[in-house]
Amino acid sequence: ASGGSQERCFEAYFDSQYAMLLALRPRVVAHFDLIRLLCATPDVSLRTLPRVWEKVVRNLEVVVRQGGLLEVNSAGLRKGLREPYPGRAVCEAFMGMGGRFTLSDDSHGVEQVGTNYGRAFEYLEGLGVGELWTFERVEEVGLVVKSVSLADVKATFKE
Repeated sequence: ASGGSQERCFEAYFDSQYAMLLALRPRVVAHFDLIRLLCATPDVSLRTLPRVWEKVVRNLEVVVRQGGLLEVNSAGLRKGLREPYPGRAVCEAFMGMGGRFTLSDDSHGVEQVGTNYGRAFEYLEGLGVGELWTFERVEEVGLVVKSVSLADVKATFKE
């Protein structure tokens, strides 16, 4: 389906993601570059692949324009990546667009709750992220997006 190359596989992934973003307009975009887990060089910076990077930027612009949150997912660390997903280049580009992040551990069981959050906090701090975004249910309004300082989130976390 991808023509046999890693780069074409990435391109197909981000084209499919683009169609999903336009069709569904999700509030949270999770697993943005999960496709890296399936390639021979999972820690590759997508910025080094020009055609792929063009699609990444296009998709991030859609997320920002739609007011969505981009999930930083600590499960990438559990699965062997050097950093959470999305990778640093993606996060830096998103921040440059004024994008907002939320945090997840992608736990599939109680034993995985909060896994690698300590490393995820370091990653976010290294990017210069000072706040995370979450949802709060407000009576008669529904879900509203609210910010929480990264320092406050970190202070409530116990390893």
